[in-house]
Amino acid sequence: MANGFVLCADDFALTEGVSRSILELLGRGRLSATGAMTNRPHWPRLAPELGAFADAADLGLHFNLTCAAPLSAMPRLAPGGAFPALSTVARAAAASAAVRREIAAEFGRQLDAFEQAMGRPPDFVDGHQHVHVLPGVRRAVLDALARRYPAGSLYVRDPADTVAAIRRRGVAVGKALVIAGLASGFRSAALRRQLRANRGFAGVAPFDPGRDFAADLRRFLIAPGPAHLVMCHPGFIDEELARLDPVVATRPVEHRAIAAFVPPAGLPLRRFSQIQG
Repeated sequence: MANGFVLCADDFALTEGVSRSILELLGRGRLSATGAMTNRPHWPRLAPELGAFADAADLGLHFNLTCAAPLSAMPRLAPGGAFPALSTVARAAAASAAVRREIAAEFGRQLDAFEQAMGRPPDFVDGHQHVHVLPGVRRAVLDALARRYPAGSLYVRDPADTVAAIRRRGVAVGKALVIAGLASGFRSAALRRQLRANRGFAGVAPFDPGRDFAADLRRFLIAPGPAHLVMCHPGFIDEELARLDPVVATRPVEHRAIAAFVPPAGLPLRRFSQIQG
């Protein structure tokens, strides 16, 4: 039985506007986690403000292989100095051992950047556009975490849920099923390495600014898993955002809905450690 859920905002440090939105929601107690994109130039400056919430929310690494530039040269995956599209990352990682080595090195650099700015390891790791579960990426991610940190000291996001739960929620069903299929086997692989993982996932959205996100947020809590995690993408729009990410117009819609959201009785907003049996 679920005794709460994690509400995690993705993309901290993507832009100033996205980060300010997340910081405001953390300050209101409306989020219990956020993942940071440590390859972004905003990260070192904004990290201290985020670190002020270390006792109130889970602060993690939002591993990025598809937005802007890597922290160091990746001549095979990003020969022009910018990350490629998700489909290109997936194909290259599956086909090339050299690309996989580049990805493993970049993952280490992004972890280093988190630790250098925060003075401690992340509470969790997930991935921008779920890159961390790609078949050609997941082993590098999971193996590095198992080597680098004590067993059970952090968790990873499993972006899969049951077909029945996804269909009952009725939000972006096809997209959620594709992501769940992509993540098949990820949770068991994490557990074998003594990494913790959520059990129950929602938040896959159509990114339609005309939708009632407040209603979708309530639907994301239908049939919650015993360690349920809901992702979200709030933000304030700034000039930089449209150049970097396809998700723009829905971010302030999500911000307003999350700011006003009251969790249902019996399913409070919690950190991951508080929902572990």
